[in-house]
Amino acid sequence: MERVNFYNDAEILRDAEITFKYHKNEINRMIPGADIQHVGSTAIPDSVTKGDLDIQVRVSPNQFNHAVNILSEMYDTNNSSIKTKEFRAFKDDETNPPLGIQLTVIGSEFDFFWKFRDVLLQNMDLKNEYDALKLKYENSSMSDYREAKDIFFEEIQQTIEFKALDI
Repeated sequence: MERVNFYNDAEILRDAEITFKYHKNEINRMIPGADIQHVGSTAIPDSVTKGDLDIQVRVSPNQFNHAVNILSEMYDTNNSSIKTKEFRAFKDDETNPPLGIQLTVIGSEFDFFWKFRDVLLQNMDLKNEYDALKLKYENSSMSDYREAKDIFFEEIQQTIEFKALDI
């Protein structure tokens, strides 16, 4: 069973920012016009993190298939994630920190990663609640943590801050 561990380490956040800038430039070069966002806990100062970097690549519907092809050449497909006509996940476990990329169609049902980041940046109580949730699941099974995380993010979707981002 895969266990989850969390860190609150300035070095991880620094490394994540450096790695993000590098991959943002590479993806921008290969997919001009893509909106590339640093998302996930490493995008939120002083957050508890699993120690990985998440990037959301947002494209128009007519760019999606091209972006899938390009990102498939650049990164490994994350086979444990869903695949739809508006969402694909990629990864690179060899970067520092390990990298996850979520490719989404702008405005689709999967175009929410940046919104979660923005809500947590705006609402310190929710950010602290999320950090506490993570620490509660320290060294627990990854599946138990992900289940609790999904419930938490369903609650975030009901907040005023999240709904305001849909306007």
